Amino acid sequence: MFVAVCTGHEGLPDPGKEPARAGLDAFGNRIFIFLKWSLGLGTPELNLLAGWIGMLGGVLSGALIGLFFHKEEWMGGYSSFRRRLARLGHISFFGLGFVNLLFGLSVNAVHIPIINSTISSVSFLVGAISMPLTCFLTAWRQYFRHLFPIPVASVLIGIISLLAGWP
Repeated sequence: MFVAVCTGHEGLPDPGKEPARAGLDAFGNRIFIFLKWSLGLGTPELNLLAGWIGMLGGVLSGALIGLFFHKEEWMGGYSSFRRRLARLGHISFFGLGFVNLLFGLSVNAVHIPIINSTISSVSFLVGAISMPLTCFLTAWRQYFRHLFPIPVASVLIGIISLLAGWP
């Protein structure tokens, strides 16, 4: 599908020259390349944008949650599992937004090899999307807690890749 949409556009890799890759890796890489191409952004700029979008998500989710915080028993009370996960989702927007901002600034300040910066960039973007989503889904239905390894592993991979490529 991606190949049909993007064939013939300058700046995109020729799909016929890409090495064969399987499954989610190739799909995720193509989405990343498409985002960079369609937004006209490089790796640091995409993460900077994601960081500021994370800040916006934190403010908006905090405002929404704040509408109900005065109700003592809302979502089972202050210390309930559901309410704690909603607060964690709200804070994770900010936390992973800051991670993306710091990454974007770090890549501009320090020469990181392209493979390390690409792996870190994608990993931090996946974490910034999947952590708040997993938190809010888990607050809604507890069985979504099994998705937490996705954001945790993606951020861990991003940090390790960044540090591995640090000069």
